[in-house]
Amino acid sequence: MSFRDPKEELIEHLPALRAFALSLARNGAAADDLVQDTVVKAWSNFERFKPGTNLRAWLFTILRNTFYTGRRKAKREVADVDGVFAAGLAEKPAHDGRLQMKDFRRAFEQLADEQREALILVGASGFSYEEAAGMCGVAIGTIKSRANRGRARLTELLELEEGDALEMTDNATMAVLTGNNNSSI
Repeated sequence: MSFRDPKEELIEHLPALRAFALSLARNGAAADDLVQDTVVKAWSNFERFKPGTNLRAWLFTILRNTFYTGRRKAKREVADVDGVFAAGLAEKPAHDGRLQMKDFRRAFEQLADEQREALILVGASGFSYEEAAGMCGVAIGTIKSRANRGRARLTELLELEEGDALEMTDNATMAVLTGNNNSSI
């Protein structure tokens, strides 16, 4: 059985890596740096990648670990507590659900980091609960619980009732809210 060269396959995963990095870092420039660091680490450690395994999951794990390592290091730095600087760097969505997206983004940022991460992995990025659990180093039930609690909290923050129509055109956002991971980023 022949496998694709992971160095050639890596480029296909860049958009999903960028989206995941953006959800963690909440800043475009920081997300780009995070993706770049991930690619450099992956490239220099491809001998550790096992052909035939899930390259995307391996890359997401590197990105996640890089993010949390940087976060631990940054605890001594002054944070952008009120988000004024980060909000100035963010690009506003250019789709017809601009107001809904703004509300969603505001609500999504209020979730606990673990819930936000679980929703991005199993909702927007399309990973299975098992893959997400492996990337986060937790049990499958923990990921399911985090995703369900995150969805429930989002529903509460967005003041949605059962059966309410959502007029968002962003498939990734819909996947996070509904748990339908048939979206592509």
